[in-house]
Amino acid sequence: MAERGFSERRACRIVGLARSVQQYQPMPKDDAAAIKRMKELASENQRYGYPRLHAMLRREGLVVNHKRTYRLYTEHGLQVRTKKRRKLPRRDRVAPQVPERPMQRWSLDFVSDQLADYRRFRVLNIVDDHSRFCPGQIIDVSISGARVARFLDGLALRMDLPEEIILPSRDIASRYPVGQWTTDPKAPAKPCSIGPGGPVCACGSSSQASPLSRMQAYAAGQWVQNAFVESFNGKFRDECLNLHWWVRSLRHAREEIGRWRNPYNTKRPHSALGYLSPTEFLMKTTPPALETLAVSTLPLNTQTQPENSRSNRP
Repeated sequence: MAERGFSERRACRIVGLARSVQQYQPMPKDDAAAIKRMKELASENQRYGYPRLHAMLRREGLVVNHKRTYRLYTEHGLQVRTKKRRKLPRRDRVAPQVPERPMQRWSLDFVSDQLADYRRFRVLNIVDDHSRFCPGQIIDVSISGARVARFLDGLALRMDLPEEIILPSRDIASRYPVGQWTTDPKAPAKPCSIGPGGPVCACGSSSQASPLSRMQAYAAGQWVQNAFVESFNGKFRDECLNLHWWVRSLRHAREEIGRWRNPYNTKRPHSALGYLSPTEFLMKTTPPALETLAVSTLPLNTQTQPENSRSNRP
């Protein structure tokens, strides 16, 4: 056009270029608000990757396209470090049975951590397998079966207990009083324990069994029988336990864990729920179920538990 005086239409036809491309004027985008908010969310939730950050930014109307979120995410170095996973033996994949409605099945499992003075404490996590909702947790240096039964009785007063409760292992179901409580014909829940080789220790892994038996159980597909609460344990350890140094006391751990559980139930996007929080998922799919579960969005027993709860045990 400049050298030969051709019109734009003729020049584009000769070189095979669409006129819309020739006339396109790039529109500069103002990403300052999205970048600022992304950094704030990444600072508050240090273990969230870009899909979860994108879901939270889209919820606030700051972004629409996930590719734009990923570009800003990488440009500002917000990537989360991931550990290399060890190789696992080849096995047949066994999909866990997903409950069809809330309050159908709860899963229970233990994790452990330690205070700054090297005292270890345990956490019993309870998860609704359908909505991934966490109705409560027990945090103490030692958790007996009677303590678990009392805690479940307290939940029964606040809400209806589910039809089934998955216990950490058959050994715990037979050794702890909670097994007798759940096998009582008058009990509101039916016990279901995972098979041999499942997790039986406080850290959520079968450390008391030999490595060979653990590998055999994993290859047999028994490891995924408690998959929902095992997934919750991983998120709980990654986003809460690993980010805190319990320098004060057990009360400090209870308060921080209670503060983490409330946003997990009400705000944290969950990939298995279409990046909705458990509460949003319940409101969208089964509104009546929310009435029985909403009461447990507040931290349970974080202020009322004594520093040493052994003194009040029967």
